[in-house]
Amino acid sequence: MLWSLSASIILIALSAAEPASPFDVGDKSQLFVDHVLVREARNVSFTLVPGRKHPANPLVKADQPWEGWRLEIYGNVIYDDDEKLFKMWYIGEDTEAFPDYATLYATSPDGVHWDKPLVGTVRTPKYEKHNVVAEQALLASVIKDKADADPARRYKMICWLQRDQGYHTMVSPDGLNWTRLSQAPLCRGGDVITGYFDETRGLYVAFPKIGFTVRGHDRRVFWLTTSKDFQTWTEPKLVLTPDLRDDASSLARIEEVRPILDVPDDPNLMRTEFYGIGAYPAESCTLAFVWVFTINNNARYGNQEGPGELQLAVSRDLENWERPFRTPCVPRGKIGEWDCGFFDTQSRALRVGDEVWLYYGGSSYTHGTPCLYRAEGTGRGTKYTGSIGLAIWQLDRFVSVDAPAEGGTLTTAPVVFTGDRLEVNARTKAAGSVVVRLCDAAGKPLEGYAGSDPITGDSLRHVVTWGGKKDVTSLAGKPVVLVFDLKDAELFAFAFRKD
Repeated sequence: MLWSLSASIILIALSAAEPASPFDVGDKSQLFVDHVLVREARNVSFTLVPGRKHPANPLVKADQPWEGWRLEIYGNVIYDDDEKLFKMWYIGEDTEAFPDYATLYATSPDGVHWDKPLVGTVRTPKYEKHNVVAEQALLASVIKDKADADPARRYKMICWLQRDQGYHTMVSPDGLNWTRLSQAPLCRGGDVITGYFDETRGLYVAFPKIGFTVRGHDRRVFWLTTSKDFQTWTEPKLVLTPDLRDDASSLARIEEVRPILDVPDDPNLMRTEFYGIGAYPAESCTLAFVWVFTINNNARYGNQEGPGELQLAVSRDLENWERPFRTPCVPRGKIGEWDCGFFDTQSRALRVGDEVWLYYGGSSYTHGTPCLYRAEGTGRGTKYTGSIGLAIWQLDRFVSVDAPAEGGTLTTAPVVFTGDRLEVNARTKAAGSVVVRLCDAAGKPLEGYAGSDPITGDSLRHVVTWGGKKDVTSLAGKPVVLVFDLKDAELFAFAFRKD
């Protein structure tokens, strides 16, 4: 009887799983951040492509008295299609006027040059006018929801409320005047949470920080909770934790910032934790910009000391994450520069034309630097600052498959697709090329698709042709294996598209 019950549970679980082979790629762009579709790779390498830091960084600095001595993004940036305006919610640190922290508001016509309109809605006797729009709210993951029939809920926020010490939701008609929506915390946890609306899944997604023991240390790790209606949230599920590989590289990351660390190393305390997560829903997967915190010791004034950096993670289902690269996806600044110490990001990166924009907070101090705990004689606001900058990727170019001049080959798992043409996101050197072969599931070349016309140059959307013809309609819905023959080339993604 026990065996039958267990078998039934297993059968139910198996029947609920979606078929994985042939893998349905539909008409969505397939990235190579993970290796889900990589069946074989010969003489090619997979390379992380760091974001390009905007030359005007930092774009937003603490230059108003009510912002205090430092800024952190600790919020979000959206592009408002209705108003043709970028909008940012971020935090400063004037603890006299706003002792429980506050969320501030800025706007920009181009995402680079930012204004801080004096539209503050929080009253304080210290300042008659300012740009503070939510008191005691941190990590304001703001979403503009044009589908909600209630105009008072046009803007939605997932945040940490400092006085309540809990994760909550808020709503606003204009992004400036906020009212708490949740009556009780979304879930257990402590301080950091980020979230966004996933259009493909029709879900509000949030990543709360809930402590968990990993390899003998109670660590900052991240869980997943979702909601269909922004009111009822699922029980959190543990999804992102540091591992032995992270811990093994801790000392290397610490050495990068050795000149600005405030305390010596303690090998017994040295470890890696995750401080937060920024997300980007790509077409076929979700990318996460993980705020990696490396601890070298306990700080003099409490908490822990150590640097931060941003690393890339990827998931196809929001629950199972891969982190193939353990180096920064946004380069660290040199010692003394504005972003050499600690990092955080907006809650959701933006698609801006054919680019992906990630606003990030950077500092010239580490997590335990005395300037965070006392003002006198610590270089607060002079030697040490916190500001907001921008990192940019060309569309879908987060990881490249690289082949040398002598050539290399990448073969995919069997896939099925919809669409009538194949597009390749690739770049070749002057003498380089990309040739695509389409085969059946057994690897036998399909008639008429044995070898494409060579692709050369740099394009996000090379259209693949065979003898001048691009139509692949006859293969739609059938298992197909793609073989990419690469010479002096970088392959970033492929997609079957509809005209």
